[in-house]
Amino acid sequence: MKNNLIFCIIGIIGLYACSPNNVTLDQKIENQFSRAGVVGSFGLYDNGTGQFTIYNLSRYRDSAYLPASTADIIIALVGTETGRLSNEYMKMKGDTGTANTAFVSSQIPYYQELARAIGKDTLKHWIDSLQYGNKSTNISVDSFWLNNSLKITADEQLGLVKKLYFGQLPFQKRTHDIVKKMMLQEVNANYKLSYKTGWGFLPNGKSLGWVVGWIEENKHPYFFVLNVEGDKTLDMLTVRKNLLMNILKEQGFLEGKR
Repeated sequence: MKNNLIFCIIGIIGLYACSPNNVTLDQKIENQFSRAGVVGSFGLYDNGTGQFTIYNLSRYRDSAYLPASTADIIIALVGTETGRLSNEYMKMKGDTGTANTAFVSSQIPYYQELARAIGKDTLKHWIDSLQYGNKSTNISVDSFWLNNSLKITADEQLGLVKKLYFGQLPFQKRTHDIVKKMMLQEVNANYKLSYKTGWGFLPNGKSLGWVVGWIEENKHPYFFVLNVEGDKTLDMLTVRKNLLMNILKEQGFLEGKR
């Protein structure tokens, strides 16, 4: 059942005027999580209308989790801006592929190496400047986004990818463009789907997954964030992608009709 909230969500993206009817709580989405045997949250923002569709508001807005490999967005942006990453085809030491292939498949060693090349002080400066999550980088430079030191809410994740799409982060246009190209995962006649995944483990041993990004239909962007939690044995790679696509289809996407 859908219910319009008669209030503002404090902190959502931080850019929009509040209105009585700009947020819809969609409980139908709960069925998708239940069928997958997981818990979590989902948020979708229609840039054209200013409407949010959200499942599990309290988790979406108030609960922060390790970003896992979604933090590669930040590392790639800072690496490009500082010249440590020359372009999306650059290789690091060892057989870790290119920046783009490592980004798409979340090859942790590549972005750990890039983080070391950037340096902890520089990364800390940018994370503070971007107000990224709780801004904690207390653990070593190549693991703070993986070990429950740095934490971020789903709301903050959605805000980041929206600003990335529109070139509103404090980076050069070239930096935005390179990372946006790395986000693109699927292109067909009906839609373009751009996202970054993440997968890690919570202090309680549970598995935590992310998919953050946007879908474009008829040249119109919609921004989304999926947060998934399940048993440590969960096949997160399969579950999070299937869950995302099922939710998007239920919301009327994937057929080029939005």
